[in-house]
Amino acid sequence: MSIQQIGPPIGAWFSTHPLPISASPNLELNVYATPALLSLILLLVEIVLLVVALPETRQLAATPTEKTPTSSGDSSTETTKASVAERLSTLHRLGRVHFLFLALFSGVEFTLTFLSFDLFDWNNAQNGRLLMTIGVVSAILQGGYVRRAKFAEAAMARRGVFTCAVATGILATLPSFAGGNASKGKATSLLYVAAVFLAFTSATVVNALNAMASMQCDDAGVAAAHPELAKGKALGRHRSAGQLGRAIGPILACAAYWTVGPAITYGAGAIALAALFASMRMDRALTKKPQQKID
Repeated sequence: MSIQQIGPPIGAWFSTHPLPISASPNLELNVYATPALLSLILLLVEIVLLVVALPETRQLAATPTEKTPTSSGDSSTETTKASVAERLSTLHRLGRVHFLFLALFSGVEFTLTFLSFDLFDWNNAQNGRLLMTIGVVSAILQGGYVRRAKFAEAAMARRGVFTCAVATGILATLPSFAGGNASKGKATSLLYVAAVFLAFTSATVVNALNAMASMQCDDAGVAAAHPELAKGKALGRHRSAGQLGRAIGPILACAAYWTVGPAITYGAGAIALAALFASMRMDRALTKKPQQKID
């Protein structure tokens, strides 16, 4: 189980345990001050570890040895150039998909507790159970399903985007079910169904996209002549595109949620995710197997 799965329930638990100094009448702290402080401490520890222990940040990594191009004929040179161009194009497409998906997914994920509070008046413990459900189911799927899957990463990524579209569509219908007590019970069940779909998405899409991007990279060979295909640089750009989407998504989702309401926000998100799924199915560059790496 990764920290991505256990992080949300840990944060929810700490939000119910305020800092001792918050009891002071002269100091009022938000209920999320404790998880925020814990996150800050962990981030500082991580930065120290990166600076002190990671070879790349200490500039101790060995400089790759450049290989002299061999005169094996114009045909091999043309093949190498074509391979490099195709792989760079695929990396660009994967980065774009990564950005768009995480912008949409993180927006849904970030506003989920808003929805549960508005519709059901849930407290931190109830929201924590919902987030824990997503985390536990996602961890089980990662270990029991994703690692044993026999189909290609592209198919796994598409399935994850599709289930995210379904989950977001379900969330868009919840406001219409939250009228009476009987309807609230049905809406709660639908919310947990959507949470399971989101757990499947969390377990599949990012892992599959990262694996697809990794298959387009080289540690040596072509990377020596084309540094943009070096694994560290290419994957760094790929992950950065996703993190940019993760930063922008919640801002846009919150602005839409509090402006036009959850039904329209999640409805538009479901349509956007469905469009992303359709574009992934039509993009042949993301479904074909990577060419053999040429040294």
